[in-house]
Amino acid sequence: MKHCRNLWTGLLLLVWGGSLRAVAQDALPRQAAADWHSGPVFPSREIQRLLQLVPVEPACPPAFRDVQENRLDDPTGSLADFFGQLANPVRPLRIVHIGDSHIRGHVLPYTMRCCLEEDFGAEAVEPVPVSYRTSGLAVESGKAGLVYHILGVNGATCGSFSTPERLQQVADLHPDLVILSFGTNEAHAYRYSPEEHRRQLDGLVNRLRQTCPGVCFLLTTPPGAYVRGGRKGKVVNPRTPRVVATELDYAARHGLAVWNLYDIVGGAKSACRNWVAGNYFQRDRIHFTHEGYRMQALLFHEAFIKAYNQYVVSGNE
Repeated sequence: MKHCRNLWTGLLLLVWGGSLRAVAQDALPRQAAADWHSGPVFPSREIQRLLQLVPVEPACPPAFRDVQENRLDDPTGSLADFFGQLANPVRPLRIVHIGDSHIRGHVLPYTMRCCLEEDFGAEAVEPVPVSYRTSGLAVESGKAGLVYHILGVNGATCGSFSTPERLQQVADLHPDLVILSFGTNEAHAYRYSPEEHRRQLDGLVNRLRQTCPGVCFLLTTPPGAYVRGGRKGKVVNPRTPRVVATELDYAARHGLAVWNLYDIVGGAKSACRNWVAGNYFQRDRIHFTHEGYRMQALLFHEAFIKAYNQYVVSGNE
């Protein structure tokens, strides 16, 4: 009996010791053995799209009232080809931003330019700073990527910009996208005519299409302004909503993309009041402070990137 107990004890110790050795950490090889059965792992289409998405933060001040969703409207997908090239540029891809004094001041478009260069790279241009005293034209490096040119004229309307010299200046830049930012000066005409405004818009767009084959367009509406109201002093310009309506109607009829800044920041009810409350106007309440133009640029950038991201997600199925 004693011999049996000793035998069982020995067997238990043998099994227990063997199990301990089985779970102990094996020594790591100095170099992992080659795996001849696995190939490289490529990201799925969904992962590739996620890698192309550009992060963007909301830019509208929380204190603004009666705002609308900050988006770029392009129901016909007129910017799809441009966005596709922007995602994978193989040459200089050029934006030419034309407009009135809001563009000539350079702050709004230059801030937009810097944001897009941060998003998509600045290899296509030389690092030349822009101020009011300098040209807004970018200096191209010859490399593939985004190029953003600025052409603003004080006091311009879409009709006054349609001179052969101005049109040729735009054509010489070989744009892929022309951003048209007019409307403030049209709204200052006391006898504003939507029909005449529509004819002038059509003339400018058609002439640009003739001189710049294959170009696409993006319209932006004016931000709002005040005018003299006699004994009342300065009052909100009552013609701006009609100007905005004309531009929106033209964009819809001709399948153009449009960014409706005026209604996004409050429209006829609150746009100008929001600019005043934020101290974004200059004293004339037509032009904006540096911070006011910068705010508009950040809003524009947000809407532009949201449209681009939407293309990345669903535009290249």
